[in-house]
Amino acid sequence: MASAASVTSLADEVNCPICQGTLREPVTIDCGHNFCRACLTRYCEIPGPDLEESPTCPLCKEPFRPGSFRPNWQLANVVENIERLQLVSTLGLGEEDVCQEHGEKIYFFCEDDEMQLCVVCREAGEHATHTMRFLEDAAAPYREQIHKCLKCLRKEREETQEIQSRENKRMQVLLTQVSTKRQQVISEFAHLRKFLEEQQSILLAQLESLDGDILKQRDEFDLLIAGEICRFSALIEELEEKNERPARELLTDIRSTLIRCETRKCRKPVAVSPELGQRIRDFPQQALPLQREMKMFLGKRTPAHISLDPQTSHPKLLLSEDHQRAQFSYKWQNSPDNPQRFDRATCVLAHTGITGGRHTWVVSIDLAHGGNCTVGVVSEDVQRKGELRLRPEEGVWAVRLAWGFVSALGSFPTRLTLKEQPWQVRVSLDYEVGWVTFTNAVTREPIYTFTASFTRKVIPFFGLWGRGSSFFLSS
Repeated sequence: MASAASVTSLADEVNCPICQGTLREPVTIDCGHNFCRACLTRYCEIPGPDLEESPTCPLCKEPFRPGSFRPNWQLANVVENIERLQLVSTLGLGEEDVCQEHGEKIYFFCEDDEMQLCVVCREAGEHATHTMRFLEDAAAPYREQIHKCLKCLRKEREETQEIQSRENKRMQVLLTQVSTKRQQVISEFAHLRKFLEEQQSILLAQLESLDGDILKQRDEFDLLIAGEICRFSALIEELEEKNERPARELLTDIRSTLIRCETRKCRKPVAVSPELGQRIRDFPQQALPLQREMKMFLGKRTPAHISLDPQTSHPKLLLSEDHQRAQFSYKWQNSPDNPQRFDRATCVLAHTGITGGRHTWVVSIDLAHGGNCTVGVVSEDVQRKGELRLRPEEGVWAVRLAWGFVSALGSFPTRLTLKEQPWQVRVSLDYEVGWVTFTNAVTREPIYTFTASFTRKVIPFFGLWGRGSSFFLSS
């Protein structure tokens, strides 16, 4: 009889890849993989980025038709037998060979009722017309099915382990890159912090000097004005006193007194000297080294002056003469076939690719009549003929915009939650770091960032679908 360990091992081989539990009502899809009916039904109900696109197998990513589920009765029987073996193994060897009803040893298996029977059970009227087989004979075809299932499952497990190993290596490379960038950021910030402290000391010292000179000139100005006011007050007092005297005394030396008053001119001192004013006006120039250093630190991305490549454009895309605009049309253009042209995906690439540095460009999208637009970058060897799978594993890092939603086209498309629907998307590429960043060019709201490890040329990529849908490029 099977040991508890072997039964447990068999049970592990008939688990659903989605829920990781024992298969319930197993069904088979087009690619041959098996899942619980309920799990696969729920999986198909999850909306994809393209409502017209068929769902893909959770294991091998092959597309399948949602209505093509095929019940796998043989596998269901295998699962039931494994569960029965599990139950029997927990009861002990002494009880598993004995009929619970008659106490006789079990020898037979009823194919119709799927029951294990003793001699007394076999002779009972309810099983008289049923197909009976000895236990080992009945188990033989099921063992064969189990072996086939095990072979298939082990193969799929090995493939999954290979995927895990490959992705773990890729993640390790990314972790190493992030660690290196972290050290660079720490070093650059340390340098910037030291520079900012030095600049702060210099600029504050200059401002302190200006402050002192302003206060000194204010004191000198106040002293000069006070002297002028004092002299004017003395003349006013003299004239008032003269005016109150009798005519004979008023006329005495009246002309000289008036001449002194008329010839007395007020000096008009300037509170801020021209030299000090010029120093204040020139102060912003002292901050230029700080501004230059900040610009170098921030490392502004270079606007990419890109244009669309008509040699790659799908025949349903109309390009403007300056190759800055594309519009979808159901009417096919008379475009000669060539290896660079997309023949199924309604896409177009930029004329030149990118092999390093930081670049940015803006895509303005018009979906007035519905449809969708895809923007991002692709590897130079991306598939041009046949179906194009929009995911990083195929060399595509992109987001898709449609009415009401935006999706990041990762290994599994993810619908994004944004404050506002973006109609102008800024694409920023940092080749060395491996970042492809999408932001709302109007509100600057972040949309999504892909992390990759670029080793080959990448090219700006655009996809368009829907009557009247269009986009145009700007730096």
